[in-house]
Amino acid sequence: MKKYEKHTSVAALMNRSNVDTDQIIAKQFLKKVERTGFGQHLFHDWRYLDDGAANPEFELNNPNFAGARILVTGDNFGCGSSREHAPWAIEDYGFNTIVSTSYADIFYNNCFKNGILPIVVNEATLKAMMAEISAAEGVEFTVDLEHQSLTTPGGIEVKFDIDGFRKNNLLNGLDDIGLTLQQTDRIAEYESGHKERFPWLWAS
Repeated sequence: MKKYEKHTSVAALMNRSNVDTDQIIAKQFLKKVERTGFGQHLFHDWRYLDDGAANPEFELNNPNFAGARILVTGDNFGCGSSREHAPWAIEDYGFNTIVSTSYADIFYNNCFKNGILPIVVNEATLKAMMAEISAAEGVEFTVDLEHQSLTTPGGIEVKFDIDGFRKNNLLNGLDDIGLTLQQTDRIAEYESGHKERFPWLWAS
């Protein structure tokens, strides 16, 4: 998992509430266990027309949002089924930050395990951010995880809360596997002792 670093990036606006995981990554694309390759299918049903061409009416096809790493969206983002492929697709597309007033619990937890920072703001702040993006599409926001802040050129400054353990994992690029690998010496020590105490369990 990539380390989460302070960055100033284009903020893309998707002013939709109750975006569910089937829209984030549709069920027909859940055919792999690797985390990569799902970005091309992110929001497939909205992003593409029936003939496969890009839908010019879909927000993220706006060229002003090209390269955006920050997604500003409506309430209850990530509702629906618990598929972890949803944050996989979001991260693979290029987003590492989402801003909303609320998230589905399982999706919210899965974001942290996949290098995505889900920031929670109040309704008034979200409306102000959406208005700033609408007035200047392509505007860049700055996210500083270490100091737990998000700032905009228009003067919005958000101080967001985050659990210390999750913050540390994001800053250091540690998912569940990475956390386990930090304990390789202790694991090896345990296995060595286990072989000595119960040699018959290790006989070939």
